[in-house]
Order: sequence, then structure tokens, then C-alpha cells
Amino acid sequence: MYEMKNKKILQLVVAGVLCAVGLVIPMFMPKIVLGPMSFTLASHVAIFLAMFISPAVAVAVCIGTTLGFFLTTPLIIALRAASHIVFAIIGALLIKKIPSIIEKPASSMVFNGGLALVHAACEVAVVSPFFMAGYMFKPEQLETGYLMSVLVLVGGGTLLHSLIDYTIAAVLWKPLRVAMPDVAQLRE
Repeated sequence: MYEMKNKKILQLVVAGVLCAVGLVIPMFMPKIVLGPMSFTLASHVAIFLAMFISPAVAVAVCIGTTLGFFLTTPLIIALRAASHIVFAIIGALLIKKIPSIIEKPASSMVFNGGLALVHAACEVAVVSPFFMAGYMFKPEQLETGYLMSVLVLVGGGTLLHSLIDYTIAAVLWKPLRVAMPDVAQLRE
């Protein structure tokens, strides 16, 4: 009983720290702005690290960071953040079921690609109604059309951004799990 209570407390603390990291990174990391999209380097790293730990931590970090975005950013950005729960849950459950999926380079690359596709599809699904309604898009962005503004910039940009952030998280995860074995064991 005592061990389970400690595990829950550790999950809560780790989720809180990763939420803080997920909210602080966009404040300090470089941004690339292309039309209707902005990409902040490493902005998904906290979510990927949470996903590597456990489904519960992944969900908590997605909810925590989304709440932060709802308080500090335009609606479309906050909703894009909310969509992260989809790829985070899928990824965390797959890792729980097949832990080796992130251990071997080939399977990790395929896993990363699949998650990036889900991530991009979710963000396109969030942004599409805003585009169709002409809401929160500048006239010149609407003129470039759905293909360029939403599918290429949002979908393709998110795909690339997700691939990069996952890779950063995977590189960080290796030394973190050695330095903090209790956190790495939360997955079990």
C-alpha cells in the first residue's frame, strides 16, 4: 500500500515538473513563424517525456499545458495544444504495451513517424474549421488556399516539428532514465 502511494506521489510530482517545463519552453525557445503557423523548438518535449513515463503522466501533462495555453494564447493555439492528448495517449499506451518500441533505433523511428502523422492530423482537424470560417486567418493566408495554409503549413509543419521534438525527447530520455531510475520505473 505504501509503495503504491509513493508511486502516485512521484507521478504527480513528475507531471507537475513536466507541465512547468511544457509551459516555460515556449517562452524562451526560438520560434519560426510561417503564415498561420508558429513552431517553437522543443515545445512538445515535455509531452513526449511524459509519454515515455506513463499514460497517466502523459494525460496530466497534456491537460496541464493545455490549461496554461488557454490562459495565455489565442483559442486556436490552445485548441491545438488540447489535441496533443490524442497522440500522447496513443503513444503512451503503445509504449506501455511494447516498451522496446522506443529502445531500438528502427522501431523508435517508425513510432516517431506514426505519432507525427497522428499529431499533424489532429492539428489540421483543429485548424480546418477556423480556416473554413475565415476566423483567425489573415486575408492573404486565406487567399493562398486550404492546401497551402492548412495542409502544407499546419500539417506538414507539425509533422516536421513533431519529428524533431520527439528526437530531442528521445535523446534526453536516455540519460534521464539512468539518472532518475525511480521515474523510469513509473512505466512498469
